[in-house]
Amino acid sequence: MAENPNLAEAVVVAIPEVKNEVKLEFDEPKMKEAKSKLQMNHHIVLPLVIFSFFLSLPILFGIIWLFYVRQYDCEVLMNLPKLQIGIAIGLIIVFFISNVVVYFRSRFPVLGLLLAMVPLIIMFIVGLGLVGSYKMEARGVPGSPAWLKMTVHDDETWNNIKSCIYSTKTCNNLISRTYMLKSYDFTSIKLSSIESGCCSPPSLCEMEFINATFWRKVNSPIDDSATFDKDCDLWQNEETVLCYNCHACKEGYLRIIEGKWSRLGTFLVTMSLLLMISHLFLFMATMWEKYVG
Repeated sequence: MAENPNLAEAVVVAIPEVKNEVKLEFDEPKMKEAKSKLQMNHHIVLPLVIFSFFLSLPILFGIIWLFYVRQYDCEVLMNLPKLQIGIAIGLIIVFFISNVVVYFRSRFPVLGLLLAMVPLIIMFIVGLGLVGSYKMEARGVPGSPAWLKMTVHDDETWNNIKSCIYSTKTCNNLISRTYMLKSYDFTSIKLSSIESGCCSPPSLCEMEFINATFWRKVNSPIDDSATFDKDCDLWQNEETVLCYNCHACKEGYLRIIEGKWSRLGTFLVTMSLLLMISHLFLFMATMWEKYVG
């Protein structure tokens, strides 16, 4: 019996069609899986990009604060305004690089990570210096607690600072605010570190209150173990002297300056750590998206 040529041709044609159908059946799950991975990567990367951008906004506010905040009285005598402007310029660079790296992350992931990390590490080190983490080494770091203490307690520098404090009329303003107060009222008001340290004698001196800057010495024995004994002898009721030479005045001024620069150092350390972590996670997500997803 002769074979039907049309039947043979149909079998030959049908075999590739079956193969194509099987191939499509296998490709469809892979495509769905790839699409699912792509969507998952998108859901991970996009929030990281948005988070990294919003995380850089406090740096922008910090820049504005450093440029426009009122500098504490007499900081210029220690060249601290120059340091403040230098840190502000450094933060501008960090803000710019951080956001450029986020924008071009998919094109240059490794290079972008390196470019972001270098200024952030420098920012972290500067912040540690300002909060005084280097102990004795911090004496050479302008703005650190050790450097500020060394500078304020330098006799030549302090002579300039106390003249500057006098010229700001801090003590005169204190008189204007409190001239109607009695002794018991004056002791209950809140004074700044400079007002309590430079404009009034230490409370342990037990002087009689006349007004905010005029105190009558009482002839009573002073405890030699007291911390500020010498300040009791240094106090004078002259407007140009008062307690400007007192240890309490130096410590009061130092407390205000240290507070400002310590807060700035804490801000630099915190923001640099958060941005470093953010960029690391963004780098890993980008590499996953590029080579795995």
